[in-house]
This record gives sequence, C-alpha cells and structure tokens, in this order.
Amino acid sequence: MDSTLLVAIAAVFVVSIIFSMFGQGGGSVYTPILFLLGYATLTAISTSLVLNLITALSASIVYYRSNLVDIRFALWFVPGICIGAFLGGMAAAYIDPVLLMWLFVIFLIGAGGRMIYTYWEKSAPEGACPVHYSTGMYALIVAFSFFVGIVSGLLGIGGGIIIVPFLIFLCRYPTKNSAGVVSFVVIFSSLFGVFGHLTSGGFDIPLILGCAVAVVIGATIGARSMVRIQSGYIKAGFGVILLLFAVQLVLKLVQSG
Repeated sequence: MDSTLLVAIAAVFVVSIIFSMFGQGGGSVYTPILFLLGYATLTAISTSLVLNLITALSASIVYYRSNLVDIRFALWFVPGICIGAFLGGMAAAYIDPVLLMWLFVIFLIGAGGRMIYTYWEKSAPEGACPVHYSTGMYALIVAFSFFVGIVSGLLGIGGGIIIVPFLIFLCRYPTKNSAGVVSFVVIFSSLFGVFGHLTSGGFDIPLILGCAVAVVIGATIGARSMVRIQSGYIKAGFGVILLLFAVQLVLKLVQSG
C-alpha cells in the first residue's frame, strides 16, 4: 500500500468524523483532499460520491435511532436530487477538470463564509420542526433539490452543504434535525451521482475500498458526537474548514497553471 493511499485513508477518516456531525457526506472536502494528493479530478469526484454514500448511510442510522430524521419531509427532496445528480455525474466527464476545480473553489468560499457568518448572526432560539409548508414551498423544495443534484453529481459533494442552509434559513428547521434530514437525502444524491459517473468510469477500487472502511468508522463516531455540540460551534467550525480547503485548492491550481 503506497504512502499516498495511506494519507488519503487517514484524511478521510478525520473528515468523516467531522462532517457526519453536520449530517453531511463530506464530499466538499473529500474531493479537494484527493485532488491535492494527486488523484485525477474525475477519480476524486467519483470516489467522493461513493464515500458520501457510505457516510450518509452510517450517519442516517444513528440519526434515525435518535428521532432526528423526518423521512416524510425528506422524501420531498428525493425525486429532484436523484435526477439532477445522475445528469450532473454524466456531464462531469465533458467539462474541463481545471474548470471543475475552480467552480469548487467558488463553492467552498461562498458556503464557508455563509456558515461562519451564522456564528455571529442573531436569531431566535430554535424550536420544533415545522409540521406543514405551503404548496409553493414544496414546489421550491423540489426545484431546489434538482439544482443541488446537478451540483452534487458534477462536483462529487453529495449536496448536504447546500441543503443545510436551505433547511435552517428558509425552512426554519432546527440545526440538529436538519442534519438528520440531510443525511437521508445525501444517500440518494450520492447514489445517483455514482450511477452518472459509471457512464464514464474513473473509479479507483483500492482507493474506494480503503477509504470506505475509514468512513464507516468515522461517520458513526461523528454522528454520535452531534448531540453534544452546540449548533453555533458546528456551523462556524464547518465554515472555517471549507475556507481552508479553498485556499489550498487555489494554491494548487495556480502552481499547476
């Protein structure tokens, strides 16, 4: 087993612990980590989607047992995100890899900055989950989920990092319950993103198998730790991590350019 693969497995283990605390697969970090370690862009993206799937499955079991997954509500996200993720996965093979990484940088900066801002943002105490939404809101959820699916399949991110702010700020969902819903939805975005990438290959089996074991263990640890961490710290810590990786990606792209 080469040293690069060992480093990748160790990094994935740590990331899976952290991101499963947010109900997310970790693709927003798996992809840049693998890219920075020298793996091809499509290999990094397809591997990230597989790891997202495993992380989300592991975390969903924990969240479901803690009554943090509203499956009836989460199912509204599934049709759009499945179709979008499959199409995004297919399209990734036809886009310049360097352009994909620059898109990823923009994505990381925007998402990271927004989550850090929430640490200082004054808001009302989080209450119970909303029971019902208007017809227009459900339509927005379906359209939004299709957009998230496209981005998910294209960049290998699962989509949780986009869905969490949507749930918290537009749907008024409590942070911890949002993590449970997102972990369930990411299962589908990752699975159909993988299906899309299967049309063009790019899968590194030894890398996937090695990282898969690390992800299963890490995701279970992270999901169990969620209930002991304050929501504000979760959001801010999440944002800092994303900005750090954005900087690393920019450096890598500038040097290689």
